[in-house]
Amino acid sequence: MKNEHVLTKEMILDAAESVLRRFGPDKSSVVDVARVLSVSHGTIYRHYPSKAVLRAAVTERWLHRISDPLQVIAEEKGGSTAQRLRQWFLVLSQRKLAYAVEDPEMFAMYTAVTLETADVISEHVDCLISQIAQIVERGIKQGELKPGQPEVTARALFIAMAHFNHPAHAYEWSETTLGQDFDSVWSVLVEGIEVS
Repeated sequence: MKNEHVLTKEMILDAAESVLRRFGPDKSSVVDVARVLSVSHGTIYRHYPSKAVLRAAVTERWLHRISDPLQVIAEEKGGSTAQRLRQWFLVLSQRKLAYAVEDPEMFAMYTAVTLETADVISEHVDCLISQIAQIVERGIKQGELKPGQPEVTARALFIAMAHFNHPAHAYEWSETTLGQDFDSVWSVLVEGIEVS
């Protein structure tokens, strides 16, 4: 066994991701993670008290890989507000699609955690809506968007674009009209919030 005193949460999360990719979310266990790290499963439980908590932590870290690049877009200053909002939603959709295709085990776990761990998903959604609100607020101040409450507008936009990023719709993302549908929905939405 390795020295269990040097084991970090990041090491456990790395191992858990590896196990999840190898066995899938339903067949992975804390014992499998412990084996990868050459420690006892009790050591894992000292850091994460249950399999569900460990899965939620892995999912939370994975979700940051989606939200962190979006924060960069939210903070950008150049271009119009409508362009920045469209870019934000486009990147979100592309990242979710890429994960669904290229990292199906993690995407499956994310989908499962969506159903069982509301806190992790709520925090993620709140983070995303906050990023949209940041862009909207700047657009209102610059006179590009109609006056209103940025958080309300951001939440409405997020809900309206859910088809393109919510895991419940993943089975539809392979449709050849997805890009056209995205553009159509976005055109209607932006027309409703932009100053004429």
